[in-house]
Amino acid sequence: MDLNTVASYRAARTRDDLVLAEGEVLLGGGTWLYSEPQPRARGLVDLTTMGWPATERRPEGLRIAATCTIAELARLEPDPSWRAHPLFAQCADALLASFKVWRVATVGGNVCRGFAAGAMTALCAALDASALVWTPDGGSRTLPVAELVTGNGRTALGPGEVLRALDVPAHALHARTALRRIALAERGRSGALVIGRVDDDGSAVFCVTAAVPRPAVLRYDGLPGTDALARDVRALEGFYTDPFGAADWRRHVSGVLAAQVREELAA
Repeated sequence: MDLNTVASYRAARTRDDLVLAEGEVLLGGGTWLYSEPQPRARGLVDLTTMGWPATERRPEGLRIAATCTIAELARLEPDPSWRAHPLFAQCADALLASFKVWRVATVGGNVCRGFAAGAMTALCAALDASALVWTPDGGSRTLPVAELVTGNGRTALGPGEVLRALDVPAHALHARTALRRIALAERGRSGALVIGRVDDDGSAVFCVTAAVPRPAVLRYDGLPGTDALARDVRALEGFYTDPFGAADWRRHVSGVLAAQVREELAA
């Protein structure tokens, strides 16, 4: 879509370039920005010119730049110890986007949109990723991705704040994972998505997205029983109704998917 109100474009090179003038908006991949009218946008500030490495392997885990494309993440060659690596491609597939979108859409953009069905949000929340946020005063702050998204289309980002990176801890990369997703149509938007993880110490994490407006994360000292897990999932608050599913359906299928994830992890 043409953004016919936009009159300027700037390529950001330093943090100073990220100070936005009135009407300016940040541009990452642009797959959402160009998908609908943006009548308040007067200028674009390109984040992709900041030169951030798409991914950085660190002793403490993996850093994913906000400007890393979904294609780059899905095709990242794993460390042999990363048992959670298949989850990268599984979550990318859950977006149901073409390879053209994969090549330009960014991981950070998907998270910052805060949509309930954001598969990159699901990936990061399930792997205990933290968000590194640059603040307009030149400082920074970090918070869990599961807390960055506060509702469907809402985030905890303040005015002038920029998502710099997503940091996935090593213990989550080493974990065994499983994913289940359901939609009303074969190629439709996710109605519910459940990811499970079992860490080396035996603790278990289950993350529910798409069915609720923000990521819901359940933690256990060990793998819970099937009935107990399904009960805990269905007891979550926030199941909602929209054209992609009714609240009662979402609540029920989330429990079913969680039970399936649990059985795969227990196998």
